[in-house]
Amino acid sequence: DVTTKSSEMEVSVWRGTATQGAYEDFKVPLEDNQTILDVVSWIQQNLDPTLTYRFACRVGMCGSCAMMVNDTPRWTCRTHVKKVLKNNKLKVAPLNNLPVIKDLAADMDPFFASVEQRDNPQLKGLPVVVGGDSKRSVVAAASYEARKFGIFSAMPMGLARKKCADLVIVPHRFQVYKEVSLAIRNIFKQYTDLIEPLSLDEAYLDVTENKFDNPSATLIAREIKEKVKIETNLTCSAGVSINKFLAKIASDLDKPDGLSVIAPAQIADFVAQLPIEKFYGVGKSTERKMHELGIYTGADLQEWTEMELVKQFGKSGRYYYNVCRGIDHRPVSPSRIRKSISIERTFEEDLKTREDIVEVLEVLTGKLCTTLQRMDIKGRTIQLKWRYPDFNTPTRSKSFKQYTDDEQLLVEQVLTLADDHIRYEDGVRLLGVGMQNLNTEHQDNQLLLPLDEQ
Repeated sequence: DVTTKSSEMEVSVWRGTATQGAYEDFKVPLEDNQTILDVVSWIQQNLDPTLTYRFACRVGMCGSCAMMVNDTPRWTCRTHVKKVLKNNKLKVAPLNNLPVIKDLAADMDPFFASVEQRDNPQLKGLPVVVGGDSKRSVVAAASYEARKFGIFSAMPMGLARKKCADLVIVPHRFQVYKEVSLAIRNIFKQYTDLIEPLSLDEAYLDVTENKFDNPSATLIAREIKEKVKIETNLTCSAGVSINKFLAKIASDLDKPDGLSVIAPAQIADFVAQLPIEKFYGVGKSTERKMHELGIYTGADLQEWTEMELVKQFGKSGRYYYNVCRGIDHRPVSPSRIRKSISIERTFEEDLKTREDIVEVLEVLTGKLCTTLQRMDIKGRTIQLKWRYPDFNTPTRSKSFKQYTDDEQLLVEQVLTLADDHIRYEDGVRLLGVGMQNLNTEHQDNQLLLPLDEQ
């Protein structure tokens, strides 16, 4: 209950259905010591007492801002409280007819490999992977022909060779990939400036209010796919829904060159039957733990309370509680800054020899470097993390004078940190490497990494 300091407050109230309508502006008179919730009560009494109003931001509802507790609104988001008080403006929407956010996830079909097959027609139809040829290299991208052999990105190259004797290994050309990515980004910008890149080949778009005033996110997605095909001779898959979580899942439903839509009326049934391993953000170790707990689908996950999930999975439990109900209030954030990138692995049995630990650290560092290069990010601090059987989890780091993504340099430093600090004879149950002090602070668009979890 935050007290206002003005004699009146500007209020925008959504008038219309979930798909059509507009915000109408009012000036609400205020008395001394009134709270923001008093303003909402005024709206409730003077506009339409039959509707239950929720606080809203952007075009749609801000799910963090207010919840109904025994029919009484409760403010929970301090960020928006401060914003309202600073600007003396409040936006609300009726719970019955919340305006629908229209998010789109665009994902280029195996991007690096597709570019190589496009530029070298002799590679078409062959099992192609992009990456280095050394024993420490990992697969940066795999064509669909290679994926039929069980080869996927981030796999050690040695294992990929074992799976396919005729594997074609092509060295990466990151400058070419960046140029193609920029061309695709420019297509996105024709429709909206609300673009959140995940990597060079994947992004979220908020097309709720787009530059063509097109009310159909599905038609926009189809147009984007057609323009990408014409301008780059590449295909992409797209997913459309009311939030990022659902749009991302939709983009994976019909690859390659697919377009899938999860409409509001479909969400409940879709999420209930969705296998837990298909949930974005659920990695292999979390999947194993959920299976041990009897959680196999969204419906199983819905049986757990938020408190129970937080107890089992930490702060991620809150995320799982929401997304298994189709709820994801994260906005598309074009300028969100990421300060570190890391990858780690937990082992079913402790590693007890230097040879085993070094082998894993080389693979993890190779994956980290591939991700950094894929996302056009460099850093100045490499960090090593390990966990002993007693759960003691030390970290050590090494900083450089210049930004780098050089794999050989980073592997050497990680192994030096390991030799200097890890007690190999005690064994380790977890290893992780990460890059900090990134060069993203000076970039206009922050690229977000969906971290691999193993």
